[in-house]
Amino acid sequence: MSNGAVERKCIALAGRAVEPRVAEAMLLLARHLLELGHRVRAARDDGLPTEGLALEWVEESELARGAQLLVAVGGDGTMLHAAHMAAQADVPVLGINRGRLGFLADVGPERMVESVDEALAGHCPQDRRMLLRATVSAGGHSVSALALNDVVVAKRETGRMVDIRSWVDDTYVNTHSGDGFLVATSTGSTAYSLSCGGPIVHPSLNALVLVPICPHTLSDRPIVVGGDSIIGIEIADRFEARAQVVCDGVVLCDLEPGERLRIERAPVSVTFLHPPGHNYYRILRSKLNWGRGTRDGQPPGA
Repeated sequence: MSNGAVERKCIALAGRAVEPRVAEAMLLLARHLLELGHRVRAARDDGLPTEGLALEWVEESELARGAQLLVAVGGDGTMLHAAHMAAQADVPVLGINRGRLGFLADVGPERMVESVDEALAGHCPQDRRMLLRATVSAGGHSVSALALNDVVVAKRETGRMVDIRSWVDDTYVNTHSGDGFLVATSTGSTAYSLSCGGPIVHPSLNALVLVPICPHTLSDRPIVVGGDSIIGIEIADRFEARAQVVCDGVVLCDLEPGERLRIERAPVSVTFLHPPGHNYYRILRSKLNWGRGTRDGQPPGA
């Protein structure tokens, strides 16, 4: 604006404010943004204390709609939840890490105010991430859900194996005997997939990782396929075959013999904002403790 006034924007804050560290960060950001003349929105059920602040209280389903920025405060679980909301509303997400690991929420609390200001000024690099859509169809009915990290078919019975058949673009791949099977995006390659022996895939790659979970045959290894592939999954019809479909840690439904799970690229995606100087490999070194105790240390500029 010609008079130098700050353009009034609507910023949505998301987080589990029942956790003191999260509530403290959310309130600090709210006060800062309100002082700058912005509108600040929060969900009624987040548990954020008002402290007399002029916040706009909305239902969580409406949190991202109409906002210019969604700030997610917490860990990667909060980021996953925020990404689902932001993808539907096409709103960028900035993650403030007040959790533990923080692959997705990569802004530390010491830089959160500065990073939010940089995001509103358009100085943060944008990172577009694909989502998956999982659909289970049976008897003429279907249920579906989105996933940023992964879609997991997990066995229901402890101590029993489940046999899972997989297809890629209608071509049969294998029958996997073990604890389950997962399909991960490149974003999700550093989540459950990684603990199952899957590869780390750079988030810029349009790829899916197909990973058997605790396979009974050690030669049943993860496979990387194109991100536009359509994955089909069924469980074998055998005695007490029971499994459930889990999308980003949330149960979608049970998967019964004769039903098919279809996993494909979702029609929506999410935009993450990173602070200037963001370096994916630096995050990997930090979170995975790479290079600790090496004799030569890190090269200049690492």
